[in-house]
Amino acid sequence: MTEQDERAPFLYVVVCAAGIATDVGKLITAAQERQWRVGVIATPLAMNGFFDTAAVEAQTGRPIRSAWRRPGEPRPFPEPDAVVVAPATFNTVNKWAAGIADTLALGTLCEAYGLGVPIAALPCVADALAAHPAYQDSLIRLRGMGVRFGEPYSGEVGEGGGRPEFGWERALDLLDRS
Repeated sequence: MTEQDERAPFLYVVVCAAGIATDVGKLITAAQERQWRVGVIATPLAMNGFFDTAAVEAQTGRPIRSAWRRPGEPRPFPEPDAVVVAPATFNTVNKWAAGIADTLALGTLCEAYGLGVPIAALPCVADALAAHPAYQDSLIRLRGMGVRFGEPYSGEVGEGGGRPEFGWERALDLLDRS
């Protein structure tokens, strides 16, 4: 890694357990093309087959984090310059808004607010769950904290039988806005 590479901004990508997570490599590629260094933090459920962990580790050159480090262990990633949560699930959005940090991914999201770094989220929540009042309240709270949200993605099959494209790069666009 060159000195210039080491000075490039560092992006935390938080991956939640949704089927679309299989394509998280698209977000990583887009981020790297925009000169971000990337570290992935996944929810424990996301690590259970929702994406190709070996491919993501090869792509980022770093291990995926999903568990707390032990006391005395060095931090495996530098401090983030920004955070993207994609896909952001119903469970993660609600726990994050409530300040529940029972996984490394949630703890990271809760801490990122206190660090003052930009945070973008691409929700992936079924329409029936998105209608729940707790979810709507969570979106209001997180927006009030400065979290930038992309268009919601339900993953529902459209009229032609296909699913709409998940806007991975939209998360990076949200970070770029002033």
